[in-house]
Amino acid sequence: MKDAELRLISELMKNSRRSDRELAKVLGVSQPTVSRMIKRFEKEEIIQGYCAIPNLAKLGMEIVAIILFKLKHQSQSDSSARMEKAEEFAEKHLNLIFASSGIGSMSDRVAISVHKSYSDYTRFVQDLREHSELYAIVDTFLISYKSDSIPKPLSFKTLGDYITKEKPE
Repeated sequence: MKDAELRLISELMKNSRRSDRELAKVLGVSQPTVSRMIKRFEKEEIIQGYCAIPNLAKLGMEIVAIILFKLKHQSQSDSSARMEKAEEFAEKHLNLIFASSGIGSMSDRVAISVHKSYSDYTRFVQDLREHSELYAIVDTFLISYKSDSIPKPLSFKTLGDYITKEKPE
């Protein structure tokens, strides 16, 4: 990817509400060039959408949970049924904001969920344990958004800075 393309992605991650004209000025290219790049990024699904990034605490979210799982060994023929059950669980729990396979800490799955309270989190975990034929919970890490000690909150602006290796403002 060209430098101007990476910088455009970075700028859009920091603030996707800016006009193509404003972005062109920041990047030092023409407005039609920015418009073409954005259109291509959308077509190639490099950009998959635009969204606001809210302050979770101000929305009443008290906890972000990172949960590590270990997939229980089952036969290969059970693979599609297992995936179907996992998808049903994900559809039911809209507060599950990320789930993926991976590796680390004796785990091969990770999930990130947000919760309005600790009791909301415990209900989520109880429901998750009802799917214990699929996974064993290895570990959890709870982040309290009520805390004042979050030195670097979740932000795609930070990721945008990283992509272009810029120093944050």
